[in-house]
Amino acid sequence: MVRSPGGRPASGCRGRSGGVGLACGTGPPGRAARQGGVDPYPPPPGRRRDVVDLAGNDYLGLSAHPAVTAAATAALAGYGLGSTGSRLVRGSTTVHHDLEEDLAGWLGAERALVFSSGYLANVGAIRGLVQPRTLLVSDAHNHASLIDGCRISGAETMVTPHADVDAVRAALAAAPNRPAVVVTESVFSVDGDLAPLAELHAVTRAHGALLLVDDAHGLGVIGPGGAGGVTAAGLAGELDVIVTATLSKALGGAGGVVAGPAEFVRHLVETGRTFVFDTAPPPAVAAGVRAAVGLAWAGDQLRAELGDRVAARGPTVAGRGADRVGAGGRGRVGHRARPRGGHRLGRRLP
Repeated sequence: MVRSPGGRPASGCRGRSGGVGLACGTGPPGRAARQGGVDPYPPPPGRRRDVVDLAGNDYLGLSAHPAVTAAATAALAGYGLGSTGSRLVRGSTTVHHDLEEDLAGWLGAERALVFSSGYLANVGAIRGLVQPRTLLVSDAHNHASLIDGCRISGAETMVTPHADVDAVRAALAAAPNRPAVVVTESVFSVDGDLAPLAELHAVTRAHGALLLVDDAHGLGVIGPGGAGGVTAAGLAGELDVIVTATLSKALGGAGGVVAGPAEFVRHLVETGRTFVFDTAPPPAVAAGVRAAVGLAWAGDQLRAELGDRVAARGPTVAGRGADRVGAGGRGRVGHRARPRGGHRLGRRLP
């Protein structure tokens, strides 16, 4: 669900010109619509009906922006449909490296590495941070890719109650002299609330731990220049912070990224199984995403339009059975979630 710079969901289906808009769908209704249902498939170009899209991830409407599609089309003509190999064999192109340099600059990191999905970026990053005796401290509302990354890593994982800084502090204090990584999202994908990143970073640093932040729903939408929740919290470039994100939401493309210290990224290039043994993202996708990065970086107007749509559509959504929860930057529109988590110290991941 789309979220405004304040962390609230909004509709952001692209308009006809590729900008943020609310118009999407097909002209004549399909069979499902004629039978009283809803056609679940996006329309082909030029065939739309006016609906409000609360399900798509194209937050800034960049997937069909002319500059994005032109860049992708040029790369498609030059490189062909697929990358035809893994990054370490023959799948890397100038387009991939240019995209990684742009992402590192946008996020304020020493280096960035592009994966074929955000899921694989999360799994690879967590596995790359684990060493013998590592303790992972994971928020109870974390995305499935983070949960699976913790499980696949084989490390002991303590799941703490959602956004509970004191529980994280207690978990780290209970494991002295052990390497530890705190794992969280920046904007949580279901409820749309913001993680207390500055407070979490202070706790992790005090205990000599690392902080891994999945910025999938913050990148492009919040922070200076849309650089995400980590930048908004003043943590860009910190050497004890690793940032992951997907390229398929605000950037309208596909793929994932891990950004952080150059030494860690080199470690992933050499040992990260989800990077080494996976086919590289298609060059056309990488080129389109790179164009989208430039638009999102300079896209304050796009973010303002997104905020306007939140304000305009929020009351309508609330009037149709969804609660409007929170206010002042931590607000969001959505169904009120039930509390999840464990006891004060948390629970161990099975």
